Amino acid sequence: MKLENILENITSAINQLEEAMKGLVEKNEKELTSFVWRAAADLEYALFLFSLMHQEESPGASWKLNPPAKQVEVGPTLMMAQDLLKEAKGSFEAENFHEAHKKTWMAWGHLLRVHEFFEKMQRKEVKGSSP
Repeated sequence: MKLENILENITSAINQLEEAMKGLVEKNEKELTSFVWRAAADLEYALFLFSLMHQEESPGASWKLNPPAKQVEVGPTLMMAQDLLKEAKGSFEAENFHEAHKKTWMAWGHLLRVHEFFEKMQRKEVKGSSP
């Protein structure tokens, strides 16, 4: 049961990111942020299930992302996350659960960076519109 749910959530996140990319291309910010949030929620649940499977395992030093750039490029970051999830899905299907967990965790980290970027942009808009 847990294994099926993990794979379903990784697959769902891949699909959500595909929709987010469409929103980005169409310059539909509301759609973009909505699908990114959904993908992140799918990954959080998958990571929770991974943690139940491997309670003794925690993200190691090799799981670290590169230091964040000052300016996040949303499109390339979403593509990196999606590529990592496709790799995670392949690893999962090959029953390499450690590697699937690692790739999922790294993709989630990329989505967090995108969230932080959206929040910064939203704060700037609020500051700019206040008297």
